[in-house]
Order: sequence, then structure tokens, then C-alpha cells
Amino acid sequence: MSLTAGVGVAYDEDSFVSGATACQDAIGHLKGAKAEAIIVFSSVKYNQQDMLKGVRSVSGQTLLVGSSTAGEIITDGPVKRNSVVVMALASETVKFYAAVGKPVSAGPRAAGKAAAEEVKKLAGENLKTFMMLPDVLKGNGADIVRGVLDALGQHFPVVGGASGDDFQFKQTYQYLNDQVYSDSVVGLGLTGEFKIGIGVKHGWIPVGAAMTATKSEGGVLHEVNGRPAISIYEDYFGEKEAAILKTETLARLAITYPIGLKQEGSDELLIRDPISVDKNGSITCAAEIPQGSEIRLMIGSVEEAVKVARQAAQTAISQLDGATPQAIIIFNCIARNKLFGDRSGEEITAIQEILGRDVPLIGFYTYGEQAPLGGEVRNIEKCNPAFHNETVVIAALA
Repeated sequence: MSLTAGVGVAYDEDSFVSGATACQDAIGHLKGAKAEAIIVFSSVKYNQQDMLKGVRSVSGQTLLVGSSTAGEIITDGPVKRNSVVVMALASETVKFYAAVGKPVSAGPRAAGKAAAEEVKKLAGENLKTFMMLPDVLKGNGADIVRGVLDALGQHFPVVGGASGDDFQFKQTYQYLNDQVYSDSVVGLGLTGEFKIGIGVKHGWIPVGAAMTATKSEGGVLHEVNGRPAISIYEDYFGEKEAAILKTETLARLAITYPIGLKQEGSDELLIRDPISVDKNGSITCAAEIPQGSEIRLMIGSVEEAVKVARQAAQTAISQLDGATPQAIIIFNCIARNKLFGDRSGEEITAIQEILGRDVPLIGFYTYGEQAPLGGEVRNIEKCNPAFHNETVVIAALA
């Protein structure tokens, strides 16, 4: 037995009971094997500490990591109601190590580095993969990724998803063993005999001409081609329609019309979610747009998103060199869930058509994703982890 996984879900109104039930369900699927790691994704509907106590009442002192979410995903597909989902992992050949870095608000890069350094210290030089669960409401997600790479090396395989809070954008939570954190980065490191395949795709298509970010600071895009950033949308929709965006949130429009950022080493533009626009026409995005970058307006569709989800799964399974996936972890942007609406299950079904319908699967809808450009993990010199928006990230373990 090299790797076995079990997935559980619970929807009870009681936070403790939901945590305990989901964990018991997950461990029950291990058929007597001893759990070595527990992954928990939970709605913020639940009292986070009580929910975690429920999980721990069943898991005991087994290593545990997790995150609050903007929606949960299991083997049966996206969960249609607020829930707690748990994956239990058992293995004789894979070891797991975890740590936390904080506070993100005082320095996102330092927090990412601290989490990764501690995991590396615990795991030793045999560390092969790092999974991260950051709070990006408190700091620049791209800087958190940079901090992780400062500790692990610029081409180290990194995958993960930013914590959510059911689309409220107020406060997210990260879990490590018995503790609930906010303003932190929780990291999980894997060593031993296993294969990982990573798929990364979004499917948004550029429209119109390429533009230059002539003035920007972090996630705030001030000017494009020397004009206020809102001109991106004025030119496409007309000034009258774009003017509405100055009084209403951009987030709804961004689901279908985000901004694309050209990135060397990727066949897709990196997606950046516009969140709000100020009176001067500056747009605040969910992650940074470096000054001087080439950017495009993007357009999305359900059909294209389903197609690229299948392609991402094909990339992931191709990296397993014929090995059969034993566990799947998905980090999927909340914007994709909003785009799909009632059709959100189509994306997960497309992924499972490639990776296997019965392979234990857990995931959540995120506020940003982390993965190497193109999902590259075999050619380590081309493995370039980045912070993504509106993207599906698939990690298949074999």
C-alpha cells in the first residue's frame, strides 16, 4: 500500500458534529489503514474552532492542515450546501510535514518564507512537494509565493489555494493541527515514494488589442497606455456602461471579463481579477500587475472552461508516467463557480473523465490559486510556480 485516501462530508447544523462526522466518514474509507494526514476544507458557516475540535475528536493527533472556503468539492462533485469536507491519507511510503507562517499582514513574503522554511526543516532535504493554504485578504498572494520560493528554490513544485469565506471577503481561516489561524500561511510538505501530476488551466480568451500597464502599484492598476485603467472597460463596453462600475463592484463583471497578464513560460495569460474601481479610474485587482506588463481584456465561457479543465486533467495524468491516481486535490477559483452557476458539476465531471470517476477527490473554491505555469513539474528547470486567478489547479497523487 503506497497511498490510500478517503473522503468524507457533513452538513449538520452543529459545528462540532459536522467536523466529527466528516472525519469519521473519511477515515472509514481507509478500511483499517492508519491515517497519516488529514486535510479539512470548511464553510465559514461553522464555528471554526468547534468544527476543528469535532475533526480532532476523531483524528486524534494525526497531522492536520486545512482552510476555510468559498465552496467545497468532493468525489461526487461540488457540494450544493455549506459543508465540512475531509480527506484522510494513509501511506507506508509517503511522509507529511506541516507548519504555519504569520502574520501575512506584516509581510506576505516573510510569512510564506517562514512556513516553507519550517516545513523544509522538519522534512529535511528530501522534500518533494509543497502545498500552501494562504490568507490573501491580508496581503499580496504573489509575494507569499515568492516567499515560499525564497525558502525552497525558484523551481520547486508548489501547489495550493487561497482560503475563502463564502464570498464575503471579510476574514478567512487556516488550520494546523488543533489551531485555527487567520492572517497566515499553512504549508504541507510531502516526502517519500510518490508521483504528483499538476494541471493548470483557465480557458479565458483575450479580446481586443494588447495594452501596457503604464502605472501600477502592487494590485492597483492606475493607468493603461497612459490613460486611467478603467479605459480598458470603457473602450469595450462604452463610457456609459463602464461608468456604472465606479458605483458598483467590478467583481461580478470580472467573472466573465477579467484582465490577462502576459507571462513568459506560459501558453495562457495569467488572470487577474478586478475587484473595485476608484473615482480616478484606478482598478484594484486580487493580485499584482507589475508596471510595464503587457495586459489584455479577457472573456470567458462555460464551454471553454469545461474544455480546458479536461486539458488540465490530461496534463496532470501525463506527468504520472502511467501510474494510477490515488487521490485528487482541486483548487478552483470562486469566479469559475460563479461563471458555471448550476452547471459547476460539469467541470468536475470533465476532470474525472480523465483521472477516474472513483478516485477520492477533495477541493474547494478559492480566492486565488498557486501552481507552476503550465503545471510543469517533471522538467524542474521549467517549473515556475505563480499566483493565479480564475484558474483550475489539479493535483493528482499516485
